[in-house]
Amino acid sequence: MKNTLSTITALLYSAFSLMACASNPEKENPMNNENLELGQKDLADGIYAQMNTNKGTILLQLFFKETPLTVCNFVGLAEGNISNTAKAKGIPFYDGLKFHRVIAEFMIQGGDPLGNGSGDPGYKFEDEFIDTLKHSTPGILSMANSGPGTNGSQFFITHVATPWLNGFHTIFGKVITGQDIVNAIQQDDIIINLKIIRQGTEAKAFKANDDQFKLLQSTAKERTMVAEAEANKLCSAGFDNWLQNNYPNAKRTASGLCYVIEKEGTGPQAVSGNTVSVHYAGKLENGTEFDNSYKREEPIEFKLGIGQVIPGWDEGIALMKVGAKYKLLIPSNLGYGKRGAGGVIPPNATLIFDTELLNIK
Repeated sequence: MKNTLSTITALLYSAFSLMACASNPEKENPMNNENLELGQKDLADGIYAQMNTNKGTILLQLFFKETPLTVCNFVGLAEGNISNTAKAKGIPFYDGLKFHRVIAEFMIQGGDPLGNGSGDPGYKFEDEFIDTLKHSTPGILSMANSGPGTNGSQFFITHVATPWLNGFHTIFGKVITGQDIVNAIQQDDIIINLKIIRQGTEAKAFKANDDQFKLLQSTAKERTMVAEAEANKLCSAGFDNWLQNNYPNAKRTASGLCYVIEKEGTGPQAVSGNTVSVHYAGKLENGTEFDNSYKREEPIEFKLGIGQVIPGWDEGIALMKVGAKYKLLIPSNLGYGKRGAGGVIPPNATLIFDTELLNIK
């Protein structure tokens, strides 16, 4: 399947793989953006970002305790203290950049030094997903990315609750004042400057420089590896129990893919690089059908073995000869893993595909 589900995921990712750069039209600002520092006495202890735009000022609270790596990156770039390929050290990264992507009733996106959605600071870093932080309200500040572990400099601020983004984008702040400005921002509006405000002892002690970023990055990678290893153990145990109860005679490959041969094929066997045509019906463990090419009367075509489909499909279809019908029982690590797909496939889901290899081109 030309990764029907991968396509769903890709659409989610591509919605945020964008970036920004522009002139500094300070004269266009209708507000008198005098420093909010004048009102710092009214702010609780914490780290804040005062984003002065040509439409007005947005004040954001940054979750430096919950997501230290992401906040370190944002603050370090804003203050010019993190090395990057877009601007010289010491130059505030976000000043003069534009909101290159705005979707009404969804979000505003900025932070691209190129201004066209493709720019970044010259590096990528890990996600920081925190269970208590959700895209549950307007005004959520979150990282844009193009997939797991691809954060850079781009961010977005929501107009409305966007719960389908939970587990896909790192939340690292929220709007304190200026949601009306967020809602008024249009494409190509400008971030005139972005000032960081530190309130209290902990906030003032928070470092945002190259050394601290590298340290936090290494610990984040370690946490991710440990968490994934634990999750894989649980998923593997759950998959094995399910398999024994439902398909005790299924065959298993070295990767963990399982399958049941329902009809042997008599034609040539598919190999990596072949373009194959496949009919399929996909279900979850509970029997919920999420896709069916038979009902559409439209088999899917894709090139085998190059990652156009989920790993379980690349491996499973390569076992088949033309005319064969296999039931593929795909554990989550060979499917969509902990992230799921597009609100259709839940995280850590076992996938069941009835497949039929029609022909090879």
